[in-house]
Amino acid sequence: MTVFEYAPAPESRSIVTLRSHYGLFVDGEFTDGGGTPLKTVNPATEEVLGEVAVGTDADVDRAVRAARKAFTRVWGPMRPADRGKYLFRIARLLQERAREFAVLETLDNGKPITESRDVDVPLAAAHFFYHAGWADKLEHAGLGPAPRPLGVAGQVIPWNFPLLMLAWKVAPALAAGNTVVLKPAETTPLTALLFAEVCQQADLPPGVVNIVTGAGDTGRAVVEHADVDKVAFTGSTEVGKQIARSVAGTRKSLTLELGGKAANIVFDDAPIDQAVEGVVRGIFFNQGHVCCAGSRLLVQESVHDELVASLQRRIGTLRVGDPLDKNTDVGAINSPEQLARIRELVGIGEAEGAQVWQPDGELPERGNWFKPTVFTDVTPAHRIARDEVFGPVLSVLTFRTPDEAVAKANNTTYGLSAGIWSEKGSRILAVADQLRAGVVWANTFNQFDPTSPFGGYKQSGYGREGGRTGLRAYLKES
Repeated sequence: MTVFEYAPAPESRSIVTLRSHYGLFVDGEFTDGGGTPLKTVNPATEEVLGEVAVGTDADVDRAVRAARKAFTRVWGPMRPADRGKYLFRIARLLQERAREFAVLETLDNGKPITESRDVDVPLAAAHFFYHAGWADKLEHAGLGPAPRPLGVAGQVIPWNFPLLMLAWKVAPALAAGNTVVLKPAETTPLTALLFAEVCQQADLPPGVVNIVTGAGDTGRAVVEHADVDKVAFTGSTEVGKQIARSVAGTRKSLTLELGGKAANIVFDDAPIDQAVEGVVRGIFFNQGHVCCAGSRLLVQESVHDELVASLQRRIGTLRVGDPLDKNTDVGAINSPEQLARIRELVGIGEAEGAQVWQPDGELPERGNWFKPTVFTDVTPAHRIARDEVFGPVLSVLTFRTPDEAVAKANNTTYGLSAGIWSEKGSRILAVADQLRAGVVWANTFNQFDPTSPFGGYKQSGYGREGGRTGLRAYLKES
């Protein structure tokens, strides 16, 4: 097959000013941290982008005290309409600085610039716009007659969508009247620190948003601080379990958005080409670094061969390479550790007898890279059908009847998302009603909107983010 060759179309990085050292953002100012600084690295080139301060227990305590002071004296008593004005201001600044955020996100994370530019940054701004509108309407949200903020929210976010996960957590917290101490992932802290500059530019009162960078110990200090009223975490199921244990028996409110092993179900009446595009988007978007990725493809037996052949042809056209090139479809794996995890599980899949397929082509010599990968002859007992790979790896299973599709889709410890492909609306509704998943997409996949709640069941966590329902996690009834 001949693939049309594109000329390179690199996005200029001149709009981003990198610093040699980044500090913590506490009480409206950038300060040094007490820990040994970490280096943040471009996963596509292995270039060191800068040194980032590491917050200690004392730094976290300082941030929480600043957040408590701001909540008690400024943000809590402020008129809700005025809080909304700050959120609108932040949203507009995110839009004005969208290209800067997109380029920095791609440099620090490794995802393609088209995804940072067209998905992450616009959605982050949309979350602030949406929640700004709710700030003075909470009494009419159906969340109680006089809902009140909880106080100080401690939030820990992952590396796969650094800015977007920040928006998912900070926007509803502020709209509800809470103040925030946020801990970004150690490998992707830069857009969170650029967001701190936006908070300064918006004249957000000091202490309302505090950003403490660091690794696991810093996150643990945020979660376990005695003066934090609300904990919100997005990340691995293993760490989520540790957080649940540490919060158990305290007065803290908790929401967890954890891992997933989503089933993308294709029935024999589905339009194959449309389904293939949805499957590709479902698993290879953001290199598969998506908690709700459609990593299990369930195909009705009668169309299995046709769909897999079409899928392989489509994957053969995907471009893996420089994330700053606007023609790139699949960027770099975020870290050497994650790359090693992907390689380990792919090796286990081969050893267990599944058939592996990858497209032709060379990968860049430097950086963290992995080809889009498809496993066939997979059974529900295979590790690659059970464990979250969190990479560009798809497992294909088959089914004969709708009941078998539902049984296989629900045969997982996770319950975050699922997809259904069929031309029959009645079939879609009937199957969706039986799937134990927090989000079910019909004839599409990985579509997000700030008005729609997102969250899972079982080991995918509990609580919802987004929409009116997501506000509930940051409020209490009078």
